[in-house]
Amino acid sequence: MEISSSSSIIMRVKDFGESDLIITFFTPLEGKVKGIAKGARRSRKRFVNCLDIFSHVKLEYSLKKKDGLYFIHSGKLIDAYPSLRKDYATLIKASYMIELTEMLFPWNLPDRGMFDTLMNSFEILDKGGNTDIVTVFFELAAMALGGYSINLEKCSICGRAYKGIGTAVFRPDTGGIACMRCQGVTKATPGLSPDTVNMIKKIQAGLSKECFDICTSKDFLDEIRPVLKLHREYRLENRPRTAGYLE
Repeated sequence: MEISSSSSIIMRVKDFGESDLIITFFTPLEGKVKGIAKGARRSRKRFVNCLDIFSHVKLEYSLKKKDGLYFIHSGKLIDAYPSLRKDYATLIKASYMIELTEMLFPWNLPDRGMFDTLMNSFEILDKGGNTDIVTVFFELAAMALGGYSINLEKCSICGRAYKGIGTAVFRPDTGGIACMRCQGVTKATPGLSPDTVNMIKKIQAGLSKECFDICTSKDFLDEIRPVLKLHREYRLENRPRTAGYLE
């Protein structure tokens, strides 16, 4: 039996039987996977405070070939991110990040970028970062990693290149921008300033911890929120249950 060891983010925890736990976790090596931790509700040695949702842990596991479940041998806590559970607003936003990751990534699809994005976002939230900015940055990066980048290079109607001058108009049906000649600004097709377009480009290129040091104005959040909502609802088959609590 080959045993793997990897950093992991705990996504879901479910009681199973009298003493076991079914754990959904995300790793850079395996992506989103599900495993069973035998006796985890009783064990004080193999799983010391490391199987709580949101926690960053190091797990040792192997694949059970019959049912596709992984067998989790042991775990070691790296960071519990305790501040994510201290108030309702932060808890909901962390839960939203987990749910969006689940929707964007099928089982067993490794993605180091998505793992780092989730881990970095939790770390910034835990340190008291602006929850609205962290959530918006996370969603932009996650949608891009999941294959749903917003196309910002040219008008999705006439094909004219966007040179960073003037208002760009977001069109949900194309997942990109249009120029003002082709599309006016409406509630269904909101406008984006050049600064907002530039910020989206930076985040879609990769969400590092340094990205959170970039100062963002209220105007940026006001512009990007309706765009993200329209983009998410058009591209994803189901609406995240936690999304309603963010609006």
